[in-house]
Amino acid sequence: MTVFDILVLVAVAAVAIVLGFGLYALFRGGDYARSNSNRLMRLRVGVQAVAVVLLMAGLWWKSTHGG
Repeated sequence: MTVFDILVLVAVAAVAIVLGFGLYALFRGGDYARSNSNRLMRLRVGVQAVAVVLLMAGLWWKSTHGG
């Protein structure tokens, strides 16, 4: 496995974890959901952006350097 493979796997796992926390906040409801849902959604979008950038960088690296 290359460094990009490991980084992409870590980023995808981070997205899944943040998504899980967001779903938990949604189902819990009440004050907890009001104070955390929006923050968790913004965090998930940011982590997803990082994951997509890492994925695209890894694909570019493999296409230009072989592998």
